[in-house]
Amino acid sequence: MKTIVKKINVQVLGILEQLANKYFKSADELNRDIPVNKMLVALGFDFRLHYDKWSANKAYHAVNNHNKKWIGQIVPVEILERSFKKAIESIVTLSESGIFYKYFPKIVVSPNYGDNWGRHANYIEINNRSIAEMIGNKCSSGLISTIKMLPAIPPSAKSWANCVVLSQIFPNIFGDGYNKAPWEENSIYGIKLNAGYSRNIVNYDILNTVSAEDQFRAFNDLAHFRGIKTGFRTVISEDQIKIANLNKQDENFRWNNDEHLELYIKEHVKLIKLGFEAIFVDSAKHIGGVDCANYTGVGRLPSYEQMQYILHEIRLRSGNNALSFVGEKSSIDFDMYKNMGLTAGTALVSADYFDEVKRWSEWFKYRREYAPGPEVSNDNDWGGSSYEQRLNRINSCLFGFEFASDKLPSFMQMEDLFPLRYDTSTHHLMMFNPSYSIDNTPISHWKNLFTAEDGRWYNHLVGEKFAYALDL
Repeated sequence: MKTIVKKINVQVLGILEQLANKYFKSADELNRDIPVNKMLVALGFDFRLHYDKWSANKAYHAVNNHNKKWIGQIVPVEILERSFKKAIESIVTLSESGIFYKYFPKIVVSPNYGDNWGRHANYIEINNRSIAEMIGNKCSSGLISTIKMLPAIPPSAKSWANCVVLSQIFPNIFGDGYNKAPWEENSIYGIKLNAGYSRNIVNYDILNTVSAEDQFRAFNDLAHFRGIKTGFRTVISEDQIKIANLNKQDENFRWNNDEHLELYIKEHVKLIKLGFEAIFVDSAKHIGGVDCANYTGVGRLPSYEQMQYILHEIRLRSGNNALSFVGEKSSIDFDMYKNMGLTAGTALVSADYFDEVKRWSEWFKYRREYAPGPEVSNDNDWGGSSYEQRLNRINSCLFGFEFASDKLPSFMQMEDLFPLRYDTSTHHLMMFNPSYSIDNTPISHWKNLFTAEDGRWYNHLVGEKFAYALDL
């Protein structure tokens, strides 16, 4: 009798297993199509994740909220030299929910700070080209390097978001995919549309299995999981834009050409649909003929009405009303920028004076759609600021208000968190694309691009300021 029962149980289990195989997918199958996992597999990893003790031991946290965590007191090479999988495991280990996910979640939602989140955000621009993998004279995979940097970026606070802005998305006009000597121009400000995405940024070796679009989706999912918003820099000076044509010479971009205007909008809408939520608009202050004596771009800018149309159409076609458009610099005609569709402007408020930032915060407390904000440094920074000056500016940006709900937007560069070597600068890296490797390897470049132990201590001091700010 026992033998008969045993046979029946085996048969039942076999039937159940067949049904399970037919109707239910394994965890691996269910997770295979997630962009993060596509990248893991393409780069030679499985996607079962493991708790990362190294990240847990290096983690800083908000003073009164131990779940808001990031890696502090580091020099960037320490995270850039880690594998892509270790970067994912680090991000998941620092999960703000306190839950460790053995598999990266299928659905990740951007942190919700309302439709006007960009009016109060801290924007941190990361030059993803300069931290790309430099092997010989080749430059690639800047997006992977930026993903590796995400664990070291503080998450958003209670009342406002931190937003990472990527310096490069589109191919640059000359030398894309290559580094050059420190004196050979390779400007990030000259872009090519209708040509996909920069070889400096996308990993083209895995393009057959992971599209450029999925690589951007993976980046945005990982940033959003970290509690960080994302955006990218764009240019609007027409002689700094070219249009690629198949089997023909590149075409000069012109704002008075309706086809060019339409292409410009489509290229930006496509990126928003991949998960980006902010666009930093270079030279936006000068639209409408404002202060053109100090305009340093090359070529005509869009008219005021064209810029209104562009920003309106990006919002409309992307179906996202919670986008932030940041204009480089601002003037005192704030309604002009608000009515244009911008959310924030830079550099009008000096971060050197805490009380001045606080006064501007008070003046703008009832303006919830657009505000100018202070900056620690910008893309034109040629270096020379002391650590003390940068820390003082960060302090003004993070605490210059009476109430956290009245905070002004603020702006900083990668160098303001991770100091660069002394003979280069943010602007130099925007204009040129040198490798600082002494043995043609990426690790040597990353090690020599940034300062060493003094940079580590500075990063610790920055971390202390964010530790208090994230509670607000």
